[in-house]
Amino acid sequence: MPKSTESAVRESRPGLPGRKQQAARNDGVILEAAREVFLSDPKAPITAVAQRAGVGISALYRRYPGKEDLLRTLCHDGLRRYIAEAEMGLEDADAWRGLTGFLERVVEADVHSLTVHLAGAFTPTEEMGRDAMRSHELTDALVERARATGRLRADIVTLDLGLLLEGCAAIRIPDPERTRQLRRRHLALLVDGLAASGDLPGPPPQAGEFGSRWNPEAGSV
Repeated sequence: MPKSTESAVRESRPGLPGRKQQAARNDGVILEAAREVFLSDPKAPITAVAQRAGVGISALYRRYPGKEDLLRTLCHDGLRRYIAEAEMGLEDADAWRGLTGFLERVVEADVHSLTVHLAGAFTPTEEMGRDAMRSHELTDALVERARATGRLRADIVTLDLGLLLEGCAAIRIPDPERTRQLRRRHLALLVDGLAASGDLPGPPPQAGEFGSRWNPEAGSV
């Protein structure tokens, strides 16, 4: 599956000295292995990550003292990727294309699989909280711009997009390429729904309905 972490950046930093460059490369391998392991089984031990990455457990612990640290980094990297894609969407002069392109890129990056599988598995930092607020503000802006064009149905709220993205992330079969195809197909159907007329049933999603799952005491994982 496509990487939603920033591990690709960590894997290659040509300006770093030899040892630091190797450490950065190892960090990228560890994070990608962690993503694969924990999306498959959020309760997997951290030793499974070391095995998947092909590194010694001591090397992993030097970078990540515990499983929570690793999960927190994965999700924060995904959140930063989301923010970057939202900012790119707002740079598009065509507001509707900016919104739909943003959705396509986030689905392709598989960011929301991290939310679906790992929410509640660690305690978020204050920085993550600030970035979460920033992501919501950016998505709000994308929605408002698209609504102003008349193409986005009037009863859509920002949190509807979160549910839409989680729905796409829930599509997962053993074949990664087929998973990508099915997600793109499902997203195309959902985007058509964003532009449809008529009233949606029931009240829109509320922020409090989803924030609690990031509390480890809620037992989400």
